[in-house]
Amino acid sequence: MIVTNKTLRIIHAGALQQVIEQCLERFTKQNPDLKFEIKGVGSREGAKRLLSGEKYDIIALADQALFAELLVPNLVENYFVFAADQMVIGYHRSSRGSKEITQENWADGLLKPHVSFARSDHRLDPCGYRTLMVWQLAENFYDKPGLFSTMEAASIPYSTYAKSLDLAGALFMGKIDYAFLYSSQAQQLGLPYLILPAKINLSNPAYADYYDQTAVSVESIIPGKNVIIHGKPIEFAIGIANTTQFHELAKSFVDLLTGSEGSLILEECGFIPC
Repeated sequence: MIVTNKTLRIIHAGALQQVIEQCLERFTKQNPDLKFEIKGVGSREGAKRLLSGEKYDIIALADQALFAELLVPNLVENYFVFAADQMVIGYHRSSRGSKEITQENWADGLLKPHVSFARSDHRLDPCGYRTLMVWQLAENFYDKPGLFSTMEAASIPYSTYAKSLDLAGALFMGKIDYAFLYSSQAQQLGLPYLILPAKINLSNPAYADYYDQTAVSVESIIPGKNVIIHGKPIEFAIGIANTTQFHELAKSFVDLLTGSEGSLILEECGFIPC
């Protein structure tokens, strides 16, 4: 499929940057004259950009629920879940206390004096509100009343890192000791990470009802009004904008990402293809 003077615009979760770039490398070989504009953002911010009138052809988000809440049917007709992941605690070789941290004691380790940890902005980024859900689940799982509030108060202000990609970069550079990330991000950067119990890491569909007990409030589609988001297993999804002028091209890209070639890329980048 050879095209000329066409630009395909893609907005995607920051966590998908490597995946999108590798898919584009392959897609460009089939369409050497096609140009691309890509924008990595927090997924909730991305959906709101579309609602505000920004134009993109393809939308790939870190939370499939955002399509149903904000984009379908007015902006996107259909969307496809293509990958799963889990929440982990990433760190680096010099992180204070990293040699002692375990699945059982991580909360105590992160709350020690002089230890720094952070999350991304829950208002903009699913990784941010999923971190809050992990803390809520951990309070119940470890029977530690007040843990959620304590973690929230001790964490670096959420507004410091708009999206998980920014947070991962700060961790990689050693600016913080620990960060709540997707395991794929830690793997892509070669960072060590602590795997959390399945009952709190939002990875296992068998615990969907258990995850659902969590709740985070974020701004809704109506300014000044909030909506409650409940915990779900982590799923990434992609859709094509209703307004695209290049539907066939956009569909070809989605087919690449959701097909066998895309599955290999996802696995290489630490995701679990769906």
